[in-house]
Amino acid sequence: MVKRAPAAPAVKVDRASFNYNNIKAVDKLSLEVPSGISFGLLGPNGAGKTTLIRLLVGLLKPKSGGIRILGETPSRKTAHLIGYMPQLHSLYTELSVMQNVDFFARVYRLSDKQQRARRVEEVIRLVDLWPRRKDSVLKLSGGMRQRVSLACAIVHNPPLLFLDEPTVGLDPELRFTFWEHFANLTKQGTTLIVSSHTMDDAAHCDRLAFMRSGKLIAQGTPTELRKATGKAEANLEDAFLYFIHREDKK
Repeated sequence: MVKRAPAAPAVKVDRASFNYNNIKAVDKLSLEVPSGISFGLLGPNGAGKTTLIRLLVGLLKPKSGGIRILGETPSRKTAHLIGYMPQLHSLYTELSVMQNVDFFARVYRLSDKQQRARRVEEVIRLVDLWPRRKDSVLKLSGGMRQRVSLACAIVHNPPLLFLDEPTVGLDPELRFTFWEHFANLTKQGTTLIVSSHTMDDAAHCDRLAFMRSGKLIAQGTPTELRKATGKAEANLEDAFLYFIHREDKK
């Protein structure tokens, strides 16, 4: 039997650092994310999650260290390979739902008009906004705008998707719907990098990295992180606190 070489990681970070003036937002951080999984970056506000994602998508450049996504250095040349749903949406509120999604489809090089129209309809239906497709984004609720942002991020079928706090402000039912979408994407082979500060989101991820003050303090599956506490009934919040306390003792 011929052994297949292991798949290259979707994301590889090698001792990357980034400062805002004297603030270390990302501090000599190393990380590998396998392809085809949902990977959660979990930590409080200010932990460095958003800065790390901006480094990964190429909006920022590390002051030191290296970053590779899908085997390449993040740049304009790799932009069409990724989807990015920022924490604050970048939608054009005066345009309709369909016009926004079509605009991003064009940006992501879906040049064939018929193919683009089919894909735009497909993702708008996926996020359950087809009846509102002609409405301007300005008329939509916050949760609906989040759904439009997701449609814009996935319209070009990217193999790597970055979601920065994607469920903030969503009601429990809509949050569940989002995670159903995310699970379907990973089943299709998409790699998801999801930042969050909620334990509910973390529980849905295949693997997690706990972040604090720009550093990774632990990573593993949710089950592995809970077991590390040594408590049979430990939840992810218990695990996060356990690793914070362990870090403080170093």
